[in-house]
Amino acid sequence: MPYVMGLMSGTSLDGCDAAIVQMDDEIRLRFYKAFDMPVALRARILDACSLERSNIALTCSLNAEIGCWMARVAKDACRLAGIPLENLYCIGSHGQTVYHIPFKERDLIPSTLQLGEPAIIAYETGVPVVSSFRAKDMAAGGQGAPLVPYPEYLLYRGERARALQNIGGIGNVTVLPRDPSLEDVFAFDTGPGNMISDALMLHFYGKPYDENGDTALRGTPRDDILRAWMALPFITLPPPKSTGRELYGAQFVKEQLAKYPNTLPQDFVATAARYTALTIYDSYCRFVFPRTPIDDIILSGGGSHNAAVIYHLKQLLPEYSILLQEDVGWDSDAKEAVAFALLAWETMNRRPGNIPSATGARCPVVLGSITWPE
Repeated sequence: MPYVMGLMSGTSLDGCDAAIVQMDDEIRLRFYKAFDMPVALRARILDACSLERSNIALTCSLNAEIGCWMARVAKDACRLAGIPLENLYCIGSHGQTVYHIPFKERDLIPSTLQLGEPAIIAYETGVPVVSSFRAKDMAAGGQGAPLVPYPEYLLYRGERARALQNIGGIGNVTVLPRDPSLEDVFAFDTGPGNMISDALMLHFYGKPYDENGDTALRGTPRDDILRAWMALPFITLPPPKSTGRELYGAQFVKEQLAKYPNTLPQDFVATAARYTALTIYDSYCRFVFPRTPIDDIILSGGGSHNAAVIYHLKQLLPEYSILLQEDVGWDSDAKEAVAFALLAWETMNRRPGNIPSATGARCPVVLGSITWPE
């Protein structure tokens, strides 16, 4: 009855999700908690993600600092769960993505960088740590994302066709046709999830996110801004495709604020919420519905709590059943941490964890690097 922990800090930079999964005849979530990210650490990570403010000394130091923080999270999670650290089979640590280059750009080759030194986590916890999941997929010609589809295939395949839509900092969908084989599964990033909204809330209100979508619900989306954002090349790029802070991060928001200076704050946030829903709808119309019928759309991530995003999705997709992870027996917020726990389990058992049709890799590969404790 081994236990595996998954640690996930996503592009929204709101904290680290810790999930402890029991790997038995049936996979069960034994514990989940979101641990808030220290404010000063978040500011340094944002600096490291910025081409203007980043430097190699900051990046080097952050790698160790994030590793120390994640080690504390792992120990706190076990203490709160009442599960001794020595009972963990392994820890799957996604780390913190600070930059991701899915395609060749001029003299830059496809690559990805996640910080959070696994040696520190392994030393502090005494538990083997699986990390750097994305690099092996990219070595095999993939984009290193999305990686959640394989765990979702393990957990959610069945008689109903499902679109599993995560709305984190970035939105991504995994499509499971009815009774699928692994080759039938496909997945891709749909566009921004909460990333634009979060940046706007911080700029206008000094808040990290739009709680419940309340600010967006008070505003009116700007159609001219939406038309401009929907014209971005990423929208029509066919899968496999991935994106992140390098496209929809601080620089993008700064440019939009300068381009539309007379927009009311609540209207800007409302526009961001509508854009998230539109990119999901457009992605499904272009790349999902022509390939397979869908019975259920199942939402997860922070955006699944945003009433404005949900409103727009239901307006755009009125004929579809839109559910939350809780409706199918799982925690919406725990999804990605659970996924990296399962990926770590697969790696420790020398089994591939990517789906080439989702990432573009040439073949299935065993993901990640293992750091052993003393």
